[in-house]
Amino acid sequence: MGSLRAILRHPDDLYPMVKLKLAVRSAEKQIPAEPHWAFCYSMLHKVSRSFGLVIQQLDTDLRDAVCIFYLVLRALDTVGGTKDYKVLMDEFHHVSTAFLQLGRGYQEAIEDITMRMGAGMAKFICKEVETVDDYEYCHYVAGLVGLGLSKLFHASGKEDLASDVISNSMGLFLQKTNIIRDYLEDINEIPKSRMFWPRQIWSKYVNKLEDLKYEENSVKAVQCLNDMVTNALTHVEDCLKYMSDLRDPAIFRFCAIPQIMAIGTLALCYNNIQVFRGVVKMRRGLTAKVIDRTKTISDVYGAFYDFSRMLKSKKDKESLETILKLCRDSGTLNQRKSYIIQSKPQYSPTLIVVIFIILAILLAYLSAARPVNMIGISDNLESSNQL
Repeated sequence: MGSLRAILRHPDDLYPMVKLKLAVRSAEKQIPAEPHWAFCYSMLHKVSRSFGLVIQQLDTDLRDAVCIFYLVLRALDTVGGTKDYKVLMDEFHHVSTAFLQLGRGYQEAIEDITMRMGAGMAKFICKEVETVDDYEYCHYVAGLVGLGLSKLFHASGKEDLASDVISNSMGLFLQKTNIIRDYLEDINEIPKSRMFWPRQIWSKYVNKLEDLKYEENSVKAVQCLNDMVTNALTHVEDCLKYMSDLRDPAIFRFCAIPQIMAIGTLALCYNNIQVFRGVVKMRRGLTAKVIDRTKTISDVYGAFYDFSRMLKSKKDKESLETILKLCRDSGTLNQRKSYIIQSKPQYSPTLIVVIFIILAILLAYLSAARPVNMIGISDNLESSNQL
């Protein structure tokens, strides 16, 4: 019923959601037959359905390299983090076999970033994130991912090698968004809380980071949250520069979709006490719409412009004015259709319900008619759990 209510409120979400559903089914069929590659892609979809779908934007050789890069870093995170990826670790020889089949340029990029990330993560195994400078932990778990992807794009021959600074910002923007959104999940982690918010920020509002989740600290919690969002927004200018320099359409979509999801998630989180009460994420229909409509740099500028306007409507910020100006100065805003700012429904609720029922019946028929695949990734894209 929740999905039906959402579609009644946002009828133009329906078509992109159907396309996304079909895209997920198509992604299932692209799993290679070789045992090691079949394991790698099935594991990719299991540990991150969202990334498993976005990666399908890429051509085969680059897609294989990014898949292995992602799994290697996931395995490394299993050592430094608390998530259980036992199957990945037990069967990691499949990943090793696939890695050895990559081009030498891809192998060198993955080896370099993995070694640097491991060394950086080791610094923070027993260390709390104290200052904003200590927030460099994000560099080791995400900024280096941005650098690694830039190296892989360059090794493919499709892109020039982006500078370390803007590559780092691409990863940091996504990771800081996840850290903000996942506060409650991380602070309630068992057996030990994961605390990535820098003390230099949260100590201005509470004595202990976990105090932010208590109702009596709601006002201070939101103030701290807004401080964190403002910090994340400092990377937007670099991210827009990085994406505007990309030439290959497939690589562009692969990079742009998660970035738009990140700015959208920050717009929802800003000034929102629900970050400390539960899960805050974009609705499925809007996620589907972002995936469907993100094709050119004008779409990126348009989405960043619209989401920044949402942020500004909550609280006027000079940093947001900078982002809005960047988008306006791009000269592309009139080339895209705004899908963030809501308009009145163009269809009657009755017609929408009828169409929804027909599509549900059709999808059920297609599901029954086709063989069961070795993995089940037919769930909708997880909205903002990206790279």
